[in-house]
Amino acid sequence: MDKGRLEAFSDGVIAIIITIMVLELKVPHGESIDALVPLIPAFLSYVLSFVYVGIYWNNHHHMLHTCRSVTGQMLWANLHLLFWLSLFPFATGWMGENHFAAAPSAVYGVVLFMAAVAYWILQQAIIASQGRDSLLKKAVGSDWKGKFSPLVYAIAMLLAFWSPSISQGLYVLVALVWLVPDKRIENTLASKER
Repeated sequence: MDKGRLEAFSDGVIAIIITIMVLELKVPHGESIDALVPLIPAFLSYVLSFVYVGIYWNNHHHMLHTCRSVTGQMLWANLHLLFWLSLFPFATGWMGENHFAAAPSAVYGVVLFMAAVAYWILQQAIIASQGRDSLLKKAVGSDWKGKFSPLVYAIAMLLAFWSPSISQGLYVLVALVWLVPDKRIENTLASKER
């Protein structure tokens, strides 16, 4: 099966996720700048989630460039990833609405953790479909970012009940790690074309 439909469907779902998240930002009642102050937690949680969804979209796009074709296992793994990403609007809204309280911050971590696991499962399905000479396997190598992220999310989930601000700091840290452009797949594809 051609990968174009998988990419198009995933892009559409991710665009809808971002749209739903921004629609959760409520217009303030009042015309002064002070009317925006109560919205700061919701806005900050939106920014963090927007960055995360952008990171997933970017890496998903690069990962699919390594595919020659799509298998049934990849389709289901991709749906699994999209399921967890589709929970971002809920977790984002709950966390922002409740000013980064413990339980919403922990649930946000659960969604981040499960999205990372789902991404890893999709990555493994692609590698399995490509065989021993998988371009994706060569590109990700030891995948320290992929192992680091779920570990930090798990720690942050637990810390949310002790200190939600530390938990939030860890979520931001992982986002910053992934914001640094990851050239592994691009470099592997470029070397193959030479």
